[in-house]
Amino acid sequence: MIRIENISKSNSHRILYIEASAALNRGEKIGLVGPNGAGKTTLFRLITGEDQPDEGQVATEKNVSIGYFNQDVGEMSGRSAVAEVMEGAGPVSAVAGELRELEAAMVDPERLDEMDAIIERYGEVQARYEELDGYALEGRAREVLDGLGFSQEMMDGDVGKLSGGWKMRVALGRILLMRPDVMLLDEPSNHLDLESLIWLESFLKNYDGALLMTSHDREFMNRIVNKIIEIDAGALNSYSGDYGFYEQQRAQNEKQQQAQFERQQAMLAKEIKFIERFKARASHAAQVQSRVKKLDKIERVEPPRRRQTVAFEFQPAPRSGDDVVSLKNVHKAYGSRKIYEGFDFMIKRRERWCIMGVNGAGKSTLLKLIAGTAEPDTGSVAIGASVKMGYFAQHAMDVLDGDLTILQWLEERFPKAGQAPLRALSGCFGFSGDDVEKKCRVLSGGEKARLVMAAMLFDPPNFLVLDEPTNHLDLDTKEMLIKALSTYEGTMLFVSHDRHFLAELSNRVLELTPDGVHRYDGGYTEYVERTGQEAPGLRG
Repeated sequence: MIRIENISKSNSHRILYIEASAALNRGEKIGLVGPNGAGKTTLFRLITGEDQPDEGQVATEKNVSIGYFNQDVGEMSGRSAVAEVMEGAGPVSAVAGELRELEAAMVDPERLDEMDAIIERYGEVQARYEELDGYALEGRAREVLDGLGFSQEMMDGDVGKLSGGWKMRVALGRILLMRPDVMLLDEPSNHLDLESLIWLESFLKNYDGALLMTSHDREFMNRIVNKIIEIDAGALNSYSGDYGFYEQQRAQNEKQQQAQFERQQAMLAKEIKFIERFKARASHAAQVQSRVKKLDKIERVEPPRRRQTVAFEFQPAPRSGDDVVSLKNVHKAYGSRKIYEGFDFMIKRRERWCIMGVNGAGKSTLLKLIAGTAEPDTGSVAIGASVKMGYFAQHAMDVLDGDLTILQWLEERFPKAGQAPLRALSGCFGFSGDDVEKKCRVLSGGEKARLVMAAMLFDPPNFLVLDEPTNHLDLDTKEMLIKALSTYEGTMLFVSHDRHFLAELSNRVLELTPDGVHRYDGGYTEYVERTGQEAPGLRG
């Protein structure tokens, strides 16, 4: 359906692709992987025609429809979320718009004299809407929005009043409803909670078109894709299989390449030694000359490129007392909405609690109560002896000083640390080389989150409270964080929609449901086995 043929592309002095080729065929579901800045978004733009290759071509079969979702959703306002999602469905959305205008005109007292014409036109437009299966389309639009976590009230409300994350879901819904021949999805798993993520996973598995997507969620990608295209040093390498297979295959390829490289280096060293030893002897001149020519003709094997993933090791955290947090008879409500009524909860040293619950169940509220950024209406929250807490939430970025560079801000936080360890820390969290000279004010939301997380873990507390810590982390940084936290000796309480993170790090589960609070010994994996669900309220 889509062929990428020998493309080369540079972006402001940086070479992204060198004579790279790949194909997207019918029914294929492909994960696009590569380090940050490798050119994943550029490849999407080349396929849609928003950008052009410097050399080579991207060829798309005739009459193939393409739907492209990216993180830049643009302005949305003045329409309901349902209307905005239907907007992507082609001619029917224009007919739906005229229907709404005519409905408004029919109840407008100033247009009474036009009423016959309005009613006549309304009949014509309504017939056309039915012909295009418009009423069924609205039902499907609501189904999609429901799957993405919208309440009926949010579906019918002004989309302009929604937050950026919810607008992102509307933009994604538009592409899903469109069901094009080819879907290009750039990070569709961002901004989704676990329930919506699992719904989207099921939707994409059953989608019969071709799919090319990026995602920082390995579990999500693993369950959907049947092929991986990797961007590596300007080339596009294809692997048949899911992300787990790709990782194994890549490691095997690198091992083989390293062995070939070492064999060739040993052979070259032997030949060079012979040449050096006998080059001055006339009796060996012909042999020496023959070996020099042979060496010139040998195609050199390159060593495998070392990927820049830096391991991060915690300083040991000071030991806390055995009772880390105790909540007794806590009541908390927002207006008429009751979140907790007589809630008791105890966290002991070295427990790692993950909090599960649908939107609005009170997951972030619990973290805020424990971190002290929210107060219970009645009841008590007591922090134990010698507990040093680190709280990471999305608003944690407010602590950054926009006028300082990354390195200056870290030096101000840790004046005794010295530059070398702070540069190493920055590298672990994706700020390598000159990146540390960037001013904090120019950082993206994701970069700010990474920097705050890095600072928190450099001088680790013995109790980590983390609200969606893996948002904005790429696959490699996320893997580094999981490895680091798996050796962490302290206590953890966290909310995450990343199932790999949940499975690797939790040893207790607290499930918040309308029927009450349920506690499970054992981590997320045991929770899934015992309940038969990956998130509260979902079966499967």
